[in-house]
Amino acid sequence: MTKTLLRRCSPCRRYTLGETCPVCGGATFMPIPAKYSPSDKYGEYRRRLKKEMSG
Repeated sequence: MTKTLLRRCSPCRRYTLGETCPVCGGATFMPIPAKYSPSDKYGEYRRRLKKEMSG
């Protein structure tokens, strides 16, 4: 179960409930960040991806 059903379209920045945007057909994502945890088992991968995306 997810925290919220509200999703945001990447290309047109509209909010929707679906996996794809009904206006442009673009992919949607959940705009709420993951909950912080000191024992974050995916933190290394997230930091590596952020580093690769920035430069």
